[in-house]
Amino acid sequence: MTILLLLILVLVALFFVRDVRMQFVTKPVLAFFRKVLPPLSDTERQAMEAGDVWWEAELFRGKPNWDKLHDYGKPTLSSEEKAFIDNQVMTALTMIDDYDIVNQRRDLPPELWDYFKREGFFALIIPKKYGGKGFSAYANSTIVSKIASRSLSAAVTVMVPNSLGPGELLTHYGTQEQKEHWLPALAKGDEIPCFALTGPEAGSDAGAIPDEGIVCRGKHNGEEVLGLKLTWNKRYITLAPVATVLGLAFKMKDPQGLLGETADLGITCALIPTKHKGVKIGRRHDPLHMAFMNGTTQGKDVFIPLDWIIGGPQYAGKGWRMLVECLSAGRGISLPALATASGHLATKTTTAYAYIRKQFGLSIGQFEGVQEALARIIANTYQLEAARRLTTTGIDLKVKPSVVTAIAKYHMTELGRQVMNDAMDIQSGKGIQMGPKNYLAHGYMANPISITVEGANILTRSLMIFGQGATRCHPYVLSEMEAAGMSDEAEALNRFDSLLTGHIGYALRNAFASIGHALSGSYFASAPVSGDTRIYYKQMSRMSAALAFMTDIAMLVLGGDLKRKEMLSARLGDVLSQLYLGSATLKLFEDHGRQFDELPVVKHAMETRLQLAADALEGAIRNFPNKPLSWIMRVMVFPFGNWFKGPSDKLSSKVASSLQKPSPVRERLTFLCPAFSGDKSGVAEVEAAFQAVYQCREINAKIRDAQKQGILARQLPFEDLCNSALEKGVINADEKSRLLAADKLRIDAINVDDFAKL
Repeated sequence: MTILLLLILVLVALFFVRDVRMQFVTKPVLAFFRKVLPPLSDTERQAMEAGDVWWEAELFRGKPNWDKLHDYGKPTLSSEEKAFIDNQVMTALTMIDDYDIVNQRRDLPPELWDYFKREGFFALIIPKKYGGKGFSAYANSTIVSKIASRSLSAAVTVMVPNSLGPGELLTHYGTQEQKEHWLPALAKGDEIPCFALTGPEAGSDAGAIPDEGIVCRGKHNGEEVLGLKLTWNKRYITLAPVATVLGLAFKMKDPQGLLGETADLGITCALIPTKHKGVKIGRRHDPLHMAFMNGTTQGKDVFIPLDWIIGGPQYAGKGWRMLVECLSAGRGISLPALATASGHLATKTTTAYAYIRKQFGLSIGQFEGVQEALARIIANTYQLEAARRLTTTGIDLKVKPSVVTAIAKYHMTELGRQVMNDAMDIQSGKGIQMGPKNYLAHGYMANPISITVEGANILTRSLMIFGQGATRCHPYVLSEMEAAGMSDEAEALNRFDSLLTGHIGYALRNAFASIGHALSGSYFASAPVSGDTRIYYKQMSRMSAALAFMTDIAMLVLGGDLKRKEMLSARLGDVLSQLYLGSATLKLFEDHGRQFDELPVVKHAMETRLQLAADALEGAIRNFPNKPLSWIMRVMVFPFGNWFKGPSDKLSSKVASSLQKPSPVRERLTFLCPAFSGDKSGVAEVEAAFQAVYQCREINAKIRDAQKQGILARQLPFEDLCNSALEKGVINADEKSRLLAADKLRIDAINVDDFAKL
């Protein structure tokens, strides 16, 4: 008892007597923290400081406030945005023939280019006062998605001027003179922009760009002015072959000190007319045979005045932060929109095809192997739509959630790839034979483009999501890093001490929450709703506490080495990502009014998310380099083992069956891939066949019953079977006519293109 009392007194003195704590706890911990603090490059530091934290911070800190998630509101279209989508976008879809665009023209038809320019498709994000639309992120995403459901090449052409590029950079950072000169022309389509960042030696590491701008004096419009002598070599630049104005990122240097004492000013962005002397638009690339314009640009000792810097000379050297802030918004809209369109397209066409395609006398959608893949398509499409809405909600709330948009870019493009793979597996021969009837092939072929651009997915997962999330979202680490960097030692110690005590309490809370939720089956975790989805909120809270607990252990033990343990940090990032995606799914279910017909799909999506999160936690524990701590983490997180096993076979069959019929839930999951009057695409063809065959289901049921009773033969050609059924009174003449008409549509839809000569 005496020893126990002495230990308690020592602990009280160490943690509750400030002078003792400062001497024996805070000072050694601060020294250790400085020792293990990971070194940050200038570009990493700027990326860390750019943007905002949002809902991901709640998920990262171990105790999500679910009411806050629901309070973000439901994304909606304004009357103007809705009218544009119902009219201009639908008109554009009637003008799109993707087979002609990709395989014949290798470009959009002139009338579609003109329509996009005239109707403001390139001005979605430009403010109204400069002639633009000033649309929301949600509207922008919806427009791009609908176009992408019919043509990725057309969608990318619209997407790029409304994403990272001159329009967005000018809107946020341009001088008033630059805005008034460029934005109206961009809005009308008189100017076509591109933005050149990537080069042969700088891809995902954009901070390593070798392109330079040297401050010097030179001639411009007959006068000697202070400016820049630029040399660059860029590639993979979308719209470069047709651009009239070039946004350019380069490293700005002032070796003669013409602007001040700083020789290396850093990454800077400028805007240059492509007709300017010395600007070279190079040859065109062929990105996986898609038809959107993509190519190269070069320049050697090209002189421009300083006021061509976006934002003017005062923004010299601030380009990297500008790019990171704008990129974080653009990557949350554009590429996720393409991925979501893939989901809507795959769901609409594959549910229809699985219903009308028959093998062994049955619709292939009745086979369990097909149902498993079909359920994945449907649940992943729900997930994509949910993440699209939640991410654009954050952007429309005027936050710049860099971690959220990294999650969206990586996971949504990967989900887009998975739904297209599953759709191709189910539709098989229909998907691999090229021609006007094939609605899957171009999207399937183009998937790696989204995976690669705006930060390659491997690096986004292994470096960005957890790398930025652990520091930005943690309630103490970034502030502790700032305190550790203070030059005044006394001030640093005082600041660090106040943060450390809070950090210890935070870590203990998450440790107890992690094992408490694990032992109780999350019984005591909070949930904002009742009903079938209540348990998912509770289980997500458990995962959140486990992530916060394990993150503190990993950062404490590994320090700067954690940055190099990419497989470990990627798994921890996967947990955060799955929690974000699960949050989006639950919020969409609430936003839709808790529709009962969505519940099987929501359950499938949530059980998948929880399984993936748990597997990522288990993988991080299994591979943690400190084995005693690995054992402790396993006890704290999975004392009874990992029982998150994903959706059951029964649930998968239920999900697959629920969308193989016309229904409100099918409409909600395919509305970005619309059918319209006069539509002659393969999408419309398979949908028309599906609707017609479904309307004949009761007639077909009568024929099957007659076959079971031996009234009708089983192995007859369909027309002969219909004739026999009519003769024997199983069906009437009208029913026979409807069956034959529906079957003709069915045969047309499952057929593929053939050619006399290729």
